[in-house]
Amino acid sequence: MITKVDVSVSVSLSFDSKRRKVFPKWVIWNGRLYPIIKVGLHHTYRQGRTLFHVFSVVSKNLFFRLVFNTDNLHWRLEEISDGLPD
Repeated sequence: MITKVDVSVSVSLSFDSKRRKVFPKWVIWNGRLYPIIKVGLHHTYRQGRTLFHVFSVVSKNLFFRLVFNTDNLHWRLEEISDGLPD
């Protein structure tokens, strides 16, 4: 089931200099640490002058849609899913 949320979260980000890629390593949401197993899609969009990075990631059996605001350097959790049909 997909659930829309809009909460601030803590995220650890890693940069691989050889592949020149950035990817989240873990998310802390509701006081729990969720290690990121796989990064699916990553895309960007602009809202006014602010650039946003959107990461779709998987942690064990949960899917997260994370958004990074490059203006204020804050992370938001926009969507979470357990993979089950609605």
